Amino acid sequence: MTIQNLAFEWTETNREWIIENPIRIAAYILAALVVRFAIHRTIDRATRPRSRDGEKSRGATLMRGLRPKTVTTERSAQIAARRAQRAATIGSVLKSTVSIVLLVWVVLSVLSVLGVNIAPFIASAGIVGLAIGFGAQNLVRDFVTGVFMLLEDQYGVGDIVDLGEAIGEVETVGLRVTTLRDIDGTLWYVRNGEIARVGNMSQEFAVARVDTPVAPGADIDKAQRVAAEAARLAVEEDDTDILGAIEMLGVQEVSSDQVVLRLTVKTKPNGQWAVQRRLRRAILQAFVENSIALPYSRAWGSLLETAGT
Repeated sequence: MTIQNLAFEWTETNREWIIENPIRIAAYILAALVVRFAIHRTIDRATRPRSRDGEKSRGATLMRGLRPKTVTTERSAQIAARRAQRAATIGSVLKSTVSIVLLVWVVLSVLSVLGVNIAPFIASAGIVGLAIGFGAQNLVRDFVTGVFMLLEDQYGVGDIVDLGEAIGEVETVGLRVTTLRDIDGTLWYVRNGEIARVGNMSQEFAVARVDTPVAPGADIDKAQRVAAEAARLAVEEDDTDILGAIEMLGVQEVSSDQVVLRLTVKTKPNGQWAVQRRLRRAILQAFVENSIALPYSRAWGSLLETAGT
């Protein structure tokens, strides 16, 4: 056997490993990178915030049916910010999913090129995936629930929400965990899969509800007029949080030692608590000035005189 035949035999034997297989592997990797880049670009375009005109028109559609005063620039900005955050989170999930799928495809393709039988790998992956699925049911439930909460826009960062076990301001919204800080400063980590209901106090508008007690022997009609007038004057001083007129609903509760009057007013989201505190003080001060008897009148009068000094 000549040296030329040996060289030819060596080339035929190793050509597949030295030339063909590396080229095929590189082609798979390049194809995966190109597909990943194209899909990621598509996801970015689909989740990118629209132009201001588009936001305005969609915001107007969403707010249609409400009174014109409720459609404010601030509210439109909040809607746009919430939509952008939700789109960014969903886009991140989609891109991560695409990357994982393509990585698995590349690994299996490379193993196939190298002559490795991938059938046992696929079978083993199925068994392992089934075991992980049984062991990570809560994790999967948290993930799926988080996706639906984002799609349905149940709440967003900055909203005041009631999640059952915890009430506070939402700080982060994740696919597995939502964090919110309560009035005492405690940071709560709530798994999305454990959230059975959501009470959002920060969407579209809120209602400031003020219950004011008076003594059973007080003139109820006069008390209602004084309370409504005091509330109206307090609102006129600073109406940045007010979206509607004062509504005196009248007697809400009657007991042996007091009669409770209730009035309400529509406010901006998260503005109801400040409005309630301002109205309560104005109404109580007006009751004292107009000699409307309060439960334990002497104690109330001393308290208000002390606060006014």
